[in-house]
Amino acid sequence: MRKRKRAFNSDHDEHLDESWLIPYADLLTLLLALFIVLYAASTVDKEKYQSIMESFQSELTGTKIDNQQAGLSPNPSSPQPEVGLPEEEVKGETNDKELDVLRQQLESYINNNSLQDMVSLQETEKGIEVSLKDVVLFDSGRADLKERSYQTLNGLVGLINTVPNPISIEGHTDNVPAHNTIYSSNWELSAARAASVLHYFESQNVQANRLQFSGFGEYQPLYPNDSDENRQSNRRVTVVILRSS
Repeated sequence: MRKRKRAFNSDHDEHLDESWLIPYADLLTLLLALFIVLYAASTVDKEKYQSIMESFQSELTGTKIDNQQAGLSPNPSSPQPEVGLPEEEVKGETNDKELDVLRQQLESYINNNSLQDMVSLQETEKGIEVSLKDVVLFDSGRADLKERSYQTLNGLVGLINTVPNPISIEGHTDNVPAHNTIYSSNWELSAARAASVLHYFESQNVQANRLQFSGFGEYQPLYPNDSDENRQSNRRVTVVILRSS
């Protein structure tokens, strides 16, 4: 009887000694999960954190995760594209470069054709302004283009058509009143001259929706109207290649 009792007690003691392995394994698993969660929360994005939590749920509850990317090592998030300049700014910078090239070409055209005394060029906030004295284009008191003005205007048209910018054509006069049977004031004369240039540009395949004109009469002079030379400079048509808005 004693031998049997000893054998029974021995088997029972051995079984009790191994039972501590189960809670110990659970404890290790929980500690491992805790450290992984702490690490993940500090270094990964929301999507990866969610995948890890779903993986733990699956391991602890035995449920299946439908998401193919879920698990302890989900696929890394796709790299985000680099953020560049807004499209409007890119277009604006491109157009400014085109206008710089156009200005250089216009300067070369004026110099190569010895037009410095009759045609001037400047760059302003509005755009590139090409001013032509009225003697290049018109007879005194008239708004019909001279035939010899066509060659000068054709050169401008060829360069203007290299950019898509809108074009404003502005007529100006001196302060001498325009009294004739056609134009009753400098308003009408300046506007008619600007319109003549506009119609010629349109006939030379400048798109009509790019064109506009205005007449300023005597009210935007370049110089005081106190000499013949100054008055001649004030009588002009200015072609403005506007900056894109």
